[in-house]
Amino acid sequence: MPPLDLTLVLAATRDMGIGLNGTLPWTGLRKEMAYFARVTKRLPPHAPPPALNAVIMGRKTWESIPPRFRPLKGRLNVVISRSFIDTPATPSDPDSEPVKTSSLEQAVAYLQGRVNEGGVGRVFVIGGGQIYEESLRMKGCRRVLLTRVEGEFECDTHFGLRLEEGEGNGWVRRSKEELDGWTGEEVPGGMQEENGTRYEFQMWEKVE
Repeated sequence: MPPLDLTLVLAATRDMGIGLNGTLPWTGLRKEMAYFARVTKRLPPHAPPPALNAVIMGRKTWESIPPRFRPLKGRLNVVISRSFIDTPATPSDPDSEPVKTSSLEQAVAYLQGRVNEGGVGRVFVIGGGQIYEESLRMKGCRRVLLTRVEGEFECDTHFGLRLEEGEGNGWVRRSKEELDGWTGEEVPGGMQEENGTRYEFQMWEKVE
């Protein structure tokens, strides 16, 4: 059986800074957040409703989401914490509670079963830093949806992979047309600007 396909979703500075004090280093990027919501909700053609996409996150990322917005609606939320010791169980209402797992490996095994049953479409990893690091080591990690944020921002958490053209690290940036095709929408091209912060939507894929 092929490994579960994982897509990492993140916003990062040129230095791959992704967080500060448990939250995002920037504020006010409403259109960027709306893009994140649309892309992580939109089902692929092979998994029609009532399937859901899944979002995997660590406990700190879960706790950083305002309570009124969690679980993230319209997606199966999978939260990882070493304090969770029970076998993962599918919630009766995914919009009211998450799946609780004790490790990334357990989360992936659980979701592999759901994908095989047709209950889950795509699987996204949305943070934080340690979960990204572990995901990058998994065979199924093939894709990064990156929002490249311009400007100087203080960060205390960084993504463990430099995504730059010509790095020769086995990752290549795909074209806007390929990004549009994968996400299922016409993604705004080039630099965008909100509240004085400039950013660009990108897709990177691992090449064997």
